[in-house]
Amino acid sequence: MTSEPETSPDTAARRLTIHLWSGLRRFADGQQAVEVEAATTGAMISALKAAYPALGPALDAGVSVAIDGRIIAASLDEPLRPEHEIYLMQRLRGG
Repeated sequence: MTSEPETSPDTAARRLTIHLWSGLRRFADGQQAVEVEAATTGAMISALKAAYPALGPALDAGVSVAIDGRIIAASLDEPLRPEHEIYLMQRLRGG
């Protein structure tokens, strides 16, 4: 009998809806929102690149992720849940 590896609730991939800012929509077939499976912001970025390869250069150039109105500028370990409102937008820069 083989056992499956345990997955903690914090690391299990979840189906997420990500809203795209207008500049990214053209790289995702014009969609305003897309869905991928991921548990963290880093996994979400990787899943987006795999599902929509045309997004890769824009994502590599840098984006900001807003989760429930809170900007996550650089963290790739931020946990994500399906109930979160997630927006992917042009990186916000200070001045």
